[in-house]
Amino acid sequence: MIFVGEGSLLWRAVQHTLDNGLSVDLVCAPAPVAPAARPDVPFLAVSDVNAVADELAAASTDGVVWSLNNRMIFRAPVLSAGLRVLNIHHGPLPAYRGMPEVALVYAMLRGEREFAATLHEVDEGIDTGPTLAAGSYPIGADEPYHVVLRRGLQVCHRLFERCVPLVAADPAWAGEPTRPSGSDGGGYFGRTALERLSRHRGDPAYARATDLGFLAGYLPELAAALR
Repeated sequence: MIFVGEGSLLWRAVQHTLDNGLSVDLVCAPAPVAPAARPDVPFLAVSDVNAVADELAAASTDGVVWSLNNRMIFRAPVLSAGLRVLNIHHGPLPAYRGMPEVALVYAMLRGEREFAATLHEVDEGIDTGPTLAAGSYPIGADEPYHVVLRRGLQVCHRLFERCVPLVAADPAWAGEPTRPSGSDGGGYFGRTALERLSRHRGDPAYARATDLGFLAGYLPELAAALR
C-alpha cells in the first residue's frame, strides 16, 4: 500500500499498518516537509502527486493508494496508472464535500447534531467517487469547534483501522453493505465558502462554530478567514 498525505493522521495510519504486519510500499507528503516520520519506510517528498505517477505505479505491490489528510488533488496521471486511490474524508458525503475544516464550520452553523468520516474511492471529481464506508459521531449542542474537530479526526482514524484489513485482503473490496450511496446532492465547501464565513458573524452559533482553540495554529487559512 502507498500512503499520500501529511500530519499525524497520515503517520498514525502508517504505524497502524506496520503494526498489523501489512506492507507499506511508499509514503508521499508535500514538499517542503520535515523528514519522514519513519526513516525505515520509503518516503518521497512531492509538490504534486500527479507528477510522480510513474514512481507510484512502480512502487505499488497491490495497486492501492491511501489518501489521508491530503490536500493534493489526484488527476489523470495517477488515476490512469492502474491504481485504486482510497480517501478518508472528514465529512459525510455527498453532503459535505471539499475542505473538511470549512465544511465542519458550516455544519455547526446549520445546527447539525451529527457529522461523519467517509471512505470513498477517488475519481476525477472532488469527493465524488463511490463511497465504501462511513463512521458517524455526535456534535454536542454546546461543544466548540476544536472539541468536535478532534473527535472527528479520531473517527477518521478508527474508520481507517476498520477498513484497512478488508482492503489488504481484497484490494478490489466493494465496501460495507450498509455504506451510503454517495449519489445524492450536497454542498461543496472550498475556498469560496471559506471567504464567505465572515458573512455569518451575526449567527448565534458563530462563536461556537469558529472557536478553533489551540487548533488555530494548525489551520492557518481558516484562522485568517475568521479574523
